[in-house]
Amino acid sequence: MKRMLAISLCASGAFLATTAQADTLVDNVQGVTIGEDGKVHRFTGLVIDDDGRIAEVLKSGDKAPKDVDYRVDGANRVMLPGMIDAHLHVMGIGLGALTLDLSHTASREEALAAIARFSAENPSRPWILGRGWNQEKWGLGRFPTAAELDAVVSDRPVWLARVDGHAGWANSLALQRAGISADSADPAGGRIIRKLGSREPEGVFVDAATGLIDAVVPAPRPADRDLALRKAQDILLANGVTAAAGMGTTIEDWQTYRRAGDIGALKLRIMAYADSTATMELIAGAAPTPWLYDDRLRLGGIKLYLDGALGSRGALLKAPYHDEPGHFGLPLLNPAQLRNQMSRAALDNFQIAVHAIGDAANAELLSAIADLGESYKGDRRWRIEHAQIVDPADIAKFGEFGIIASMQPLHQTSDRQMAEARLGPDRLGGAYAWRSIAATGARLAFGSDAPVEPPAPFAGWAASISRTDANGEPFGGWLPQETVTREAALRAFTSDAAYAGFAEGRFGRLVKGERADFVLIAIDPLLASPDAIRGIEVIETWVGGERVFRRQ
Repeated sequence: MKRMLAISLCASGAFLATTAQADTLVDNVQGVTIGEDGKVHRFTGLVIDDDGRIAEVLKSGDKAPKDVDYRVDGANRVMLPGMIDAHLHVMGIGLGALTLDLSHTASREEALAAIARFSAENPSRPWILGRGWNQEKWGLGRFPTAAELDAVVSDRPVWLARVDGHAGWANSLALQRAGISADSADPAGGRIIRKLGSREPEGVFVDAATGLIDAVVPAPRPADRDLALRKAQDILLANGVTAAAGMGTTIEDWQTYRRAGDIGALKLRIMAYADSTATMELIAGAAPTPWLYDDRLRLGGIKLYLDGALGSRGALLKAPYHDEPGHFGLPLLNPAQLRNQMSRAALDNFQIAVHAIGDAANAELLSAIADLGESYKGDRRWRIEHAQIVDPADIAKFGEFGIIASMQPLHQTSDRQMAEARLGPDRLGGAYAWRSIAATGARLAFGSDAPVEPPAPFAGWAASISRTDANGEPFGGWLPQETVTREAALRAFTSDAAYAGFAEGRFGRLVKGERADFVLIAIDPLLASPDAIRGIEVIETWVGGERVFRRQ
């Protein structure tokens, strides 16, 4: 039999296929993985069979097998399991790469200049679409306005998602296309930001209100989606991400993954979570799908939203926002709706992942899990996505109910100052409480929430062990008692992230019988400083025994 070694020619992700016979030996490496006992194990090489599985793990002193047909010299590099991003949006990454990215803008003026430039460079686009703006990062002290957008683009509608995806910014022409006026009511779970002292829309829509504009935005064509998936894979593989939990999967997303899988172009492993019970049933029917394309695709669960985000003041809090008295956030589901949707999914053994950011949202979700746990026994692996602000009194329940805390370390570095403003200094005890949650026995599954944050697992690893940002701030770390160890970070980005998606035994560890998904890097993160870890560049990425990325 023959096996394809897909060798990336450059960082753009272009593939060249060359054939190699099984078995393949990759040796002369400093291998690090999480063993079956949950501890760190070291090794010097792997033998990979023709199905892309690990046939043998070589340790120091072992003799290399002589009956292999192909050998790869690891050049004494560090080999780690492929990074698993436990929460991101695959198509959001790819579509974001095809539209305007404002995530790097540091001021309103810089953002407006970028919007004007993008509009001028793309005169044929009927809408100017993009994402990534952040009024907190700009130091604006308020939301941006439609009038500010009109000043740079007035000939076409403009619609730009906030960095967290929980708010959007429109110009006046977009408002007109959607029929939005002073008479428009706030939808349930949404908020139209209005001009002070008036009902006139100011240009920003929060949470469910974004649907008012989304409804009139032209949908991407299948060809656009196929290109977006290729872009997303290029980005993720270059960052060492070999598998991901794809949150909020639509039927269009699923069909894009299937088209890629059918022609052998799906390199990333995707643990998909449907965006609704209707999508869940349409894709999977009465039970989670089987694993497809050699363990590259499965829809095993559903993603629900209980509240919004802190940055747009949609996160549901027990006490009012410190910087907006009287406002508690936006509940996107009431208690009955939450339990009904969770019950519908659990009835057919779909895994349930629920977005909860504020302490009130987390408390309500913990209560719902307690209630449903009485009816739905067995291995449920309830997931709470983000769990950013938890009342310290509620943290013990994560361990009591065996909950998986799906958290994103880079959110803490991005949100620190904003969280302090939103909550005030006296309500931070359960903020991004990684160590406290893990201490209850709950598993941590780390991710990025890309494109909200960059899909950069080593930057997330550095943040998780230091509680500092790329500039090393604040000195000593923000709430440093919530750091985790390097070993815990490795588990959270590999074996525990696989477990969180019911993928253990298939991939996530470099042990006999699992898929040969790994990265080669120059630095051992278990021995390096946070700054060194943050700066790690992936040299090679392999999925199922195929080299799918090589940095030139």
